[in-house]
Amino acid sequence: MKLKSLPLALFALCFSSLSFANQAVNSVDVAAASQQAELTTDQVVQPEVEPPTGTALDLIPETIDKTPTILPEQSNHKIVPPTAATKSDSWWDRTQDKFSNSLQKRAHSINDWFGEPDPEEPAWATLRLIVDTEWDEYEDVSVKPRVRGKIKLPTLENKLSLVFGDDSLDNEIRNNVAISNENPRGDSDDVLDSQQTRDNNSSLALRWSQWKNPWGVDTDADLGVRSGDDIYARLKLEKDWDLNNNFSTHAEQIYRYGLDSKDYLRTNFEIRHARPNQAFLSDQLTLTYTDDGYEQNFNWDNRLYRQHQFFHDHWFNYGVYTGGDIDDNQPELDSYGPFLGWRQPFLREWLFVQAEVNYYNDEDLDRDHHVGALLRLETWFQ
Repeated sequence: MKLKSLPLALFALCFSSLSFANQAVNSVDVAAASQQAELTTDQVVQPEVEPPTGTALDLIPETIDKTPTILPEQSNHKIVPPTAATKSDSWWDRTQDKFSNSLQKRAHSINDWFGEPDPEEPAWATLRLIVDTEWDEYEDVSVKPRVRGKIKLPTLENKLSLVFGDDSLDNEIRNNVAISNENPRGDSDDVLDSQQTRDNNSSLALRWSQWKNPWGVDTDADLGVRSGDDIYARLKLEKDWDLNNNFSTHAEQIYRYGLDSKDYLRTNFEIRHARPNQAFLSDQLTLTYTDDGYEQNFNWDNRLYRQHQFFHDHWFNYGVYTGGDIDDNQPELDSYGPFLGWRQPFLREWLFVQAEVNYYNDEDLDRDHHVGALLRLETWFQ
C-alpha cells in the first residue's frame, strides 16, 4: 500500500471496526433475548457463574492486584474547599469569579444573536488556561502557554458550539495520561517563543455535534481557521465498549484537512481494566499521520500504566512508554522508558498542578536514556 493512500485506508478501517463492533454487540443481545424466551416455567434458571480466569488479559491485572503495596487506598475525598465558599476570600478568588461570570455573560450574548433563548437551556462557556514547562538534559527549558475554550449555543438547535484556542488539545485521547503537545518546540534558544504561541492558540471554529447515526458513535465536525490563515475542516468519531471481566475500550478517529496544513489523521485507542474502588490498569495507543504536501510523517506512541486516585480530581500513575516512526508500514522502536506522573487540585477547585518525570532515549537524535521533567499549571473558568 502506498503511504499516500494510508490515511484514507486507516480512516476506513477504524470506521468499519466501529460498525462491526456495534453489530456484534447487537447480535449478542438478540441471541441472549431469544434464549431467555425459550425457557419455560418448569426450567430452573441457573445463577450466573463468573467466567474462569487464565487468559493473558486476566492474569496481568490479577497478578498486579496480588502484589503487596504501601500506597493508600482509593478515595474520592475532596481536599480543597468548594469555589462557592472561597470566591470572595482573596484578590485571586474575586478575579476568577469575576472572569467566570463575564465569560458566561458573553456566552449568553452570543447565543442571543441566533434566536430566542430558552431559559431551560441556557448558553454556557468553559475556558482552560495552561502553562506547560518542559526540561531535559539535552534541551533548555521551554515554556508554552496554551488556551482552549468552548461556547455552547443552544439556540442553534442545541448542536452547534464555538471552539477556540489551541486545537491540538482536542486531538489528545480522552483522559490523556501524558503532558503532551503536538506543536513543535520552536526556537530552542528562546524559553518562550511568542510568535509560535500566538499561532498555536489562534484556532477558531464552529463545531457541529450530536449527529444521529445507527452505530452509536459520537461525532463532531468542525469548520474553521487555524494558525492565522489555514482554513480547515475536521471530523472526529469516538465510541466506547464495555467488555467482560471489568475491561473496557475507547476508540477515537480524527481526520483534518487544511488548505495550508493538508492531511492530518490520528487514531487514539485505549483498553482499560478497572475494578470498582481500585486502581486501574490501562494502555493508550496513538497513531498519527501527517502530509503537508512536502513531507509525510507517520509515527506511533504507546503508554502502558497503572493509575491510582488518592483524593478527588487527583491521579498518580507510573508506567512504560514506547514509540517511534512507521516506515514502509513497519513500526520502529525509536524511544522507550519509564515515566511517573502526578496531578491534583492546588488550593482551589479551579487550579491544578500536574508533573511528570521520565527516563527516555531518542534514537533519531542519537540520545541515550536521560532524565526529563514536565510541569503543567492549569486553571479553569466555567
